[in-house]
Amino acid sequence: MRMRPVTATALIAGALACIVATPAQAAEYHSALKVRGVQYDAPGRDSNSCSSGNTDEEYLIIKNYSSTATINLKGYVVKDATGNRFTFTAGHYLQPGDYVKLRGGHGTDSDTRNVVYRDNCNFLWNNDRDTIYLYKPSGGRSDVHSYTRSGSDPDGNGYIGYHS
Repeated sequence: MRMRPVTATALIAGALACIVATPAQAAEYHSALKVRGVQYDAPGRDSNSCSSGNTDEEYLIIKNYSSTATINLKGYVVKDATGNRFTFTAGHYLQPGDYVKLRGGHGTDSDTRNVVYRDNCNFLWNNDRDTIYLYKPSGGRSDVHSYTRSGSDPDGNGYIGYHS
């Protein structure tokens, strides 16, 4: 059977569209830096008091999943669904396989203890549902996850893991 040139052209264009569309749909996951987990509900009764609250018990774990590249967190942005945001303003270097806990509250940032504090005593994540966005310094999306207490946290401990 002979194919008409228009049909062959259409088939080639369709195949190319599939090849091009696949990376675009998964582009947000082509980053080595991803959300490893979130303690979205701090243990105990929520209190955002700077002196006696528990916002430092709410945290986000960001991990470098690369096997070779060191990543500087400076300029990366973490946001929630309503636009609350945190920007890494200092250079924190994550070696391959390393992680950092972004905690609420106030404290001393430490690369050796793998912790960065938001220096803000307000909770960032909602206890019922939210979306976590991680953006590269260029503005491109590095990772994104939505959660609900009832659908994403079967043991009800306030922690959800991603990218095992």
